[in-house]
Amino acid sequence: MSERVLVKQLQGLSDGPVSVSGWVETVRDQKKVQFVILRDETGAVQLVNPATRPAEDGSEQDAAALALTDLISNLSTGTFLTVTGELKHDERVKLGGVEIKIAALDVAAAALPETPIAADSGLDKRMDWRFLDLRQRRNNLIFRVQTTLEHAFRSYWIERDYIEVHSPKLMASASESNAELFEVPYFEEKTAYLAQSPQFFKQMAQVAGFGKIFEIAPAFRADPSFTSRHATEFTSVDAEISWIDSHEDVATMQEELLQTAFQAVKDKHGAEIEELFGLEVQVPSIPFPRIPLAEAREIVKARGYEIPRTDGDLDPEGERQISAHVEETYGHQFVFITDYHPEIRAFYHMRDEETGLTKSYDLLFKGVEITTGAQREHRVDVLIAQAAEKGLEPEHLDFYFDFFRYGAPPHGGFGMGLARVMMLLLGQDSIREVTYLFRGPTRLAP
Repeated sequence: MSERVLVKQLQGLSDGPVSVSGWVETVRDQKKVQFVILRDETGAVQLVNPATRPAEDGSEQDAAALALTDLISNLSTGTFLTVTGELKHDERVKLGGVEIKIAALDVAAAALPETPIAADSGLDKRMDWRFLDLRQRRNNLIFRVQTTLEHAFRSYWIERDYIEVHSPKLMASASESNAELFEVPYFEEKTAYLAQSPQFFKQMAQVAGFGKIFEIAPAFRADPSFTSRHATEFTSVDAEISWIDSHEDVATMQEELLQTAFQAVKDKHGAEIEELFGLEVQVPSIPFPRIPLAEAREIVKARGYEIPRTDGDLDPEGERQISAHVEETYGHQFVFITDYHPEIRAFYHMRDEETGLTKSYDLLFKGVEITTGAQREHRVDVLIAQAAEKGLEPEHLDFYFDFFRYGAPPHGGFGMGLARVMMLLLGQDSIREVTYLFRGPTRLAP
């Protein structure tokens, strides 16, 4: 059997025998010649076969050639096959300047003739048949970009001596609050909960003396939202570092991380992203702009928008407005919103002794929140008091408070939604487009 060659390698090969494998994208079955566009995970190539038809006068034809022509005539879109033949470079061929003259064709698995989705199918319909939807070149690129992005994250951290951890996703109690938790029946009539975030265990690593850690892993929120940026299961990108002076140390690390990762994406996929998504990857300059929340609200108000929320936070339109201001003023797609009131932050966020505001931030990218970061409170007595202030039951958090009863360094970190970053990076309208298999309130399949 000939060794399989990837389509992207064909241009670098000399004319001669070759074997490629993939799936049928289109068939043009003309009277004298047949063309098949075969796509694999790296690209598409044109296959050609001089058609051999039954003679009108009934004269005998080459049986093998007749059979090959008939096989190609009956190929359906999506059929997976291997073809061997002669590679030929020809600048007249629009698809890559090469084509393969078919010598033999081996069908691995035939597809049904009628596909359930088309190019103009709606998003929900495409999600029903996601495995077919993913065959598109642009969808293939999404996950190549995601791979590069995650690899760049990991490379940044590993080069700086961070430790990667894998925290449990089954928990005995809530990691943030008692809301938005999925309950899971556990042994002996116990109840477990799917982790909303690795927050507590990231902090445990600081107490354990790990110093700097990261995790890229699933998180779960029993949130019945149907917006374009919410999911019940998502990939959370988290980091936590010790011996910080404030949340500024966390923000500085994150902006460096994102600049590094965006540069990696631009270098490897920039031209293809521009071709398939019609946008140029912008590598952000650092430092990112920083705006205190109170000032951000005033800017949004001056732009003519009244934020309806009564808790003092920004709503989605407020986030879009402040991001538009930053784009117009600083030419930047990112902005840190800082200095949040404790009432709208988690109990474990450290508070500034002078202002009473939390040492925390939200990071907005193109008008959408992608991150919450903060310095954590590491003094156990303060932690307990702040939890009680939030109305949380101390006994439910006692295992967490134990982390800090035996010494803890000043520390902080962030959690970032991978799908939101991907959605905004590629200019998509919904995280469903950039999630391999989306999970939401009404979707558990495929």
